[in-house]
Amino acid sequence: MDGDFRTHFVRDPAALRHFPALVLNADYRPLSYYPLSLWPWQEAIKAAFLDRVDIVAEYDQVVHSQRQEFRIPSVVVLKEFVRPQKRVAFTRFNLFLRDEFCCQYCGAKGDLTFDHVLPRSRGGITSWENVVAACSPCNLRKGNRSLRQSGLTLRRPARAPCAEEMQARPPLSAQPPARKLDGLPLLGRRAGGLGEFPRPPQRRVAGRLQTLHKSSLP
Repeated sequence: MDGDFRTHFVRDPAALRHFPALVLNADYRPLSYYPLSLWPWQEAIKAAFLDRVDIVAEYDQVVHSQRQEFRIPSVVVLKEFVRPQKRVAFTRFNLFLRDEFCCQYCGAKGDLTFDHVLPRSRGGITSWENVVAACSPCNLRKGNRSLRQSGLTLRRPARAPCAEEMQARPPLSAQPPARKLDGLPLLGRRAGGLGEFPRPPQRRVAGRLQTLHKSSLP
């Protein structure tokens, strides 16, 4: 893979379905909070094999190659510090998080959708400064009109958030159940110490790890 393996992120939920590993920076903070920085178990084992990370905690489950047995890591920490990104990705979840999961016109917390403050038909663009969370009634009321024409007002100006601001938002437990993360790896067993996701290089270890027996997993 081209580039720094620590700055690439795994965004396929299917790859994280079984035994995800929480990835911590060298300061023992997650590389990313929203979404949470997770590796598939295969990538965590590769990174540990390449001595790119220290294993902090492990699952009880093991996998086997032809000659070795690997306990699946549940928490790993990078050996080299990665400077956190200051720019927040413009995503559906991050926009809801910025707006605290409530309508920016009336404050309602249910039946949320999105609204372009300046409608696209009038030249509005899809950006942090022009898109807000809105409940369906307010969205229908506003329609294809401006704020002045619709009689609606924003509860606060729309703007691009900073990373520190997003981390200070309410925890996942305070947000809709559909966004809840299941089976966080912090429940794994400790391993000699203190748990859009980077991918380690695969060329040098792919051949050795291709023989892992998936049948050894429950």
